Amino acid sequence: MQEAVRINKYLSEAVRINKYLSEAGVCSRREADRQVEAGNVTIDGVAASMGAKVLPGQTVLFCGKLVKKEDEMILLAFHKPTGIVCTAEKREKNNVVDYINYPKRIYPIGRLDKDSEGLLLMTNNGDIVNRIMRAGNMHEKEYIVTVNKPVTDSFLRGLAGGVPLVELNATTRKCKVWRTGKRQFGIILTQGLNRQIRRMCEYFGYRVEKLVRTRIMNIELGDLKAGNYREVTSQEYDELMRLVKDSSNTTVIHRRDGGDR
Repeated sequence: MQEAVRINKYLSEAVRINKYLSEAGVCSRREADRQVEAGNVTIDGVAASMGAKVLPGQTVLFCGKLVKKEDEMILLAFHKPTGIVCTAEKREKNNVVDYINYPKRIYPIGRLDKDSEGLLLMTNNGDIVNRIMRAGNMHEKEYIVTVNKPVTDSFLRGLAGGVPLVELNATTRKCKVWRTGKRQFGIILTQGLNRQIRRMCEYFGYRVEKLVRTRIMNIELGDLKAGNYREVTSQEYDELMRLVKDSSNTTVIHRRDGGDR
């Protein structure tokens, strides 16, 4: 009886390979699935199959390198400068992971366009990535946007009311928008369509000259200087966990989020 209980406990600790790689900070679950399909993941020397599970004590290799799960979760707030690309791909010379050069393996939560700057969260925890990024969870992201000509009331009303983006076959959600300067406005989005803010502005004949993300949910950029990062405080982390508590952690389907681009 005790042996059966022990075996059941052992089997209950099995983790799907995509979740295992995500929680180890290797990549997102979607990317893990792609790598499994490509034959780049093995479990105890055998090529992993989609949906395969990892049991305690098994050896996982990713592209020939041993994968070890981190016990401590890392969550950083980083002020991404313009010119840095939100990817962990080594073939991109300006990738954000090499730029930060953090001593442990981390990767970005979501993306921020190469030409944009501002708050980017970096972590080694795949579940947080999925919970924050899923647009259905209605998590807020705030931006300050500078455009090429004076901001008018009609322009702000148009942005706030929802903008049809024919090229994406979508209409943006209604959002909060306010003027912050003659050619500048603030905006809060709860979705992440590709280059969303830039496309919204272009629809009304405006061109974005500068885009800065200042907040993701409860975490603010504050006075963090471009190129610098800080650890998320315990108070920020606790509030973030409260906000994502009821969020789905289903694997993100569309990685090309970009309302922040």
